Formats: sequence, C-alpha cells, structure tokens
Amino acid sequence: QVQLVESGGGLVQPGGSLRLSCAASGSISRINRMGWYRQAPGKERELVADIGFGGRTNYADSIKDRFAISRDNGKNTVYLQMNSLKPDDTAVYYCKAEVAHTSTSQYYDYWGQGTQVTVSS
Repeated sequence: QVQLVESGGGLVQPGGSLRLSCAASGSISRINRMGWYRQAPGKERELVADIGFGGRTNYADSIKDRFAISRDNGKNTVYLQMNSLKPDDTAVYYCKAEVAHTSTSQYYDYWGQGTQVTVSS
C-alpha cells in the first residue's frame, strides 16, 4: 500500500555531513507525523527526530543543534540534514511515516528499509 524509499546514507569522516531523504508513495491521503529513527549495533532503535504535518519538530538531545529535519508535503518526503557527525552517530537510519489512506481516516505506521550511516576516520 505504502512504500518509503530512503537515500543519502554513506561513509563520512567525523565532522562531515550527510543529507538523508525519504519519499513515501502509494495509497496516501495524508501523512501526519514523519520521523527518523536509528539503530546502532547492539542497541535498540531510538528516535532521532520527527516532524508533524504543520512543521513542528522534536529532536533527540544527542543530536540537537547538529541535525535538522524538514518535510515537503507536496512530495510526501522527509529530510534529515546531518552536520558535525560523530562516530556515535553510526547506525542504520530508518524513516517512519504515519499514513492515512484514501479510504480511511485511520493512521498507520510505515517504515523504510533503512540506510546505513557510518562515521569513521
């Protein structure tokens, strides 16, 4: 029904930058909240940042002032600009979207496949 396609991950040195993108497609009436989560080896998945339909944002304290989340509702796309990357940012980053389909007013969570971000010298 809904697909989330992520891009932008890669290998960068500490202090570098990456921009992640996630585009949703399929049977979509409205996307409420969109967010980025990450999971490092041996750790549980955690929220990095999320953003509501109207643009209100929430950030994890560990990345505050370094990352910025944004969205384009016309493209059903969410972005994560990551600056001043640290080795501790190394993880698989996942996109999540709360989607209302054309035939329902209920929201359902959808996840992307994940994109690897590795920060290493």
